[in-house]
Amino acid sequence: MLSRSISLLLVSAATLVAAKDPTFYKDVLPILQARCQECHRTGEIGRMPLLTYQQTRPWAAAIKQAVVLRKMPPWFADPHYGKFANDRSLTQDQIDTLTAWAERGAKEGSPKDAPAARQFEEGWNIPKPDLVLQMEKPFPIPAQGTIDYHYVVLPTKFTEDRWVRMAETRPTDRSVVHHMVIFVRDPQSQWLRGEAEPGIPFVPPKSTGRNDIGGGGNEILTVYTPGMVPDVLRPNQARLIKAGSDLVLQIHYTTNGKATEDQTKIGLIFSKEPPTERVMSVPLSNARFAIPPGDSNYEVAARSRPMNAAKVVSFFPHMHLRGKDFEYRVVYPTGESQTLLRVPKYDFNWQLAYKPAEDIAIPAGSHFECTAHFDNSPNNPYNPDPKATVRFGEQSWEEMAIGFMDVAVDAKMDMRRLFAVPQAQPAAR
Repeated sequence: MLSRSISLLLVSAATLVAAKDPTFYKDVLPILQARCQECHRTGEIGRMPLLTYQQTRPWAAAIKQAVVLRKMPPWFADPHYGKFANDRSLTQDQIDTLTAWAERGAKEGSPKDAPAARQFEEGWNIPKPDLVLQMEKPFPIPAQGTIDYHYVVLPTKFTEDRWVRMAETRPTDRSVVHHMVIFVRDPQSQWLRGEAEPGIPFVPPKSTGRNDIGGGGNEILTVYTPGMVPDVLRPNQARLIKAGSDLVLQIHYTTNGKATEDQTKIGLIFSKEPPTERVMSVPLSNARFAIPPGDSNYEVAARSRPMNAAKVVSFFPHMHLRGKDFEYRVVYPTGESQTLLRVPKYDFNWQLAYKPAEDIAIPAGSHFECTAHFDNSPNNPYNPDPKATVRFGEQSWEEMAIGFMDVAVDAKMDMRRLFAVPQAQPAAR
């Protein structure tokens, strides 16, 4: 009996080993298509393409290390809070497959086992855009130095309202782009009018009372950061660009030791039918903080005003080099609260949006809260200066604590009505 049991164990072990002897075409390529090729292909942010065996084989050991340490694909949401449609993280089975493939010689296998190639629109991660707007001229970036935020006005020349369902921002040199925010300047807005000429990068004066970082109070169309995927909304959702509006690019360039240039373009895909829901970005921010020198866990909190009924479709936490963790909570009218997203290890190099698998319905009268922690200690390897008192500012050695959220509301609602929540009335006597 013992001999038979040992034999069965040996057979089971042999079967397990055989099952973990993967080949590129049969076992590895499907994982790369599902989780990696969006970035790892020619012209995208991934430093090497991973479309073919010949491209992938030299990186087998590096792939193993990256997936075992969970550095790739980049994904930082705490799995205990919510499910997300754009979750890039690998399952343990996928990690085991990639690891076994690298350890067992990175075998090619038979091309007959390969799935059909994933199709991409050349130059885009969205389908072919209905409209492309681009900076008129390349913007020169020096090899060294500090570059102020620049603003570029791109007239849309729309003669009627347009609803945007997909948007993608594409710098021509991502290596020097810290971030871009694309605002929709309302035709009634005076922000930058008479100052910034269309198509010409402009640096606003450093004066008090301006709201240039916040886009002069105008709505956000889309945001670009390293690792960000394009905005793709559900078929019944879209963002509004009113007739006569302009797009304004807020661009933060950073030098990297090599002189270069950038000529960013934006691709838009319009809704084929009027949407039933309008998507708007709501920032939760706190600029009144001073992080003491050496503090390893400094807390900054922010909250929104009560809102009318809405659905949350995306979260985007934003911090700089001292960012440590970030959390979003909703507080219901009953006073009960719920954590919607927690990012326990914020990574400045991969600023990601987190899109719930299902839109999160929020009842009227609810408000949102964000809590961020910063590490200004010498133990933070990215800390520019542990001896500095750090305040809110544009540059990476300064800090920000902004919790952006995209919410979907009735298509007829605007930002003012979103926050026009009736105040609770005292009980009648």
